[in-house]
Amino acid sequence: MLKIEFTEKAIDEVYQQFMEHPSGVTKKKLHVVYLKALGLSHKEIERIARTSADSVTRYLKDYNAGGLAALGVSRTHRPVSSLQPYHDQIKAHFLKQPPHTVSAASHEIEALTGIKLGPSACRDFMRKRLGMKFRKMAVIPAKADPKKQAEFLNNQLEPLLEEEKQGRRKVFFVDAAHFVMGAFLGMLWCFERLFLKSSSGRRRYNVLGAFSAKGADLVTVTNDAYINSGTVVDVLFKIKQEHAGIPLTLVMDNARYQRCNKVTEQAKALGIDILFLPPYSPNLNLIERLWKFTKKKCLYNRYHETFCHFKEAIDDCLSKVKSTFKEQVKTLLNPKFQLFEKSAGVTA
Repeated sequence: MLKIEFTEKAIDEVYQQFMEHPSGVTKKKLHVVYLKALGLSHKEIERIARTSADSVTRYLKDYNAGGLAALGVSRTHRPVSSLQPYHDQIKAHFLKQPPHTVSAASHEIEALTGIKLGPSACRDFMRKRLGMKFRKMAVIPAKADPKKQAEFLNNQLEPLLEEEKQGRRKVFFVDAAHFVMGAFLGMLWCFERLFLKSSSGRRRYNVLGAFSAKGADLVTVTNDAYINSGTVVDVLFKIKQEHAGIPLTLVMDNARYQRCNKVTEQAKALGIDILFLPPYSPNLNLIERLWKFTKKKCLYNRYHETFCHFKEAIDDCLSKVKSTFKEQVKTLLNPKFQLFEKSAGVTA
């Protein structure tokens, strides 16, 4: 087998040429050389690049003898961006004060450097040079305490999840969702702006759920009135009935109807442990993700003519959590939690 020594600089150069080169034979040659640089065998290169053994050997010999030029790569002059000397300054500025629009970013760059960029050039600079993306901001509770969340996660929640992983305990995340019948508008690809019918009234369908990541087990109690301590007790009995004989822990937020004596005493009588989340910590409750998933699957951009149809759509979606949607839910609701440390101080 032909042996070629690649430096990190050479690998980066081959990769850059491969990514930037237009399609054709030269691009295939660059692909073969790059795969070789990654340490793949000739058989693997043949399969991935879809070329013959003779071609692989020929391309590699050409590169070994004459470098990129031997593959037909012309080394054109690559001008350096006039903003390159200001790269770190611009990045530091945007980390502190992210721009809302490309035009705003262009204006701020001009104020910092005296160099004016058009919209396309500014967008390319932010994406390719700074590594920025146009992202939607998310909401976090203003009173969330990242330190308390981290302590809770490390000292209480993760040990319980490890017990569940070993089959010694079942951990359920409990919360209520209140689905208000109306138009749930979402993004979609279309040829022109589309309109969704909106139902009149504000009827609400309440779902109190308990979700366990292991096995995608979901226990629910639903009504169209309101959720109270009695509803929580109903969930306790259902969970105990379905999972008798194994230690149970329910992770709940601090809603009054969940933290009241009626619930805690009934849980104690049933032998169920309750673990209350730190205040303002929806990010530590897995079932919150399930409610978002449900809206996406059966409510966004969908019109339900009657309240009965509205309820049926939600019930049908939740009934498929352990079957049709099992793989999607398994990925989405994996027990990995995001804390608010990185984003808590960012404003825009």
